[in-house]
Amino acid sequence: MQTQLQEQLSQADAEVILERLPERIRTALLAHATEIDYPVEAVVEMAIASFLDSEALGFADCKPGRGQ
Repeated sequence: MQTQLQEQLSQADAEVILERLPERIRTALLAHATEIDYPVEAVVEMAIASFLDSEALGFADCKPGRGQ
């Protein structure tokens, strides 16, 4: 069996992750995705990356010129 590595989280995978999160976290991620006009899978991926590595792309710098 061959495994294909993905560089980015798929929409289907993001939906599985979101279904298993507490409602308040799921709601916050979906709201943030809507607010910054990003796909929810990108927001979920950025949240996980930010948690794992403080220097990773985080919510504050999702779009140039936003924040601060």
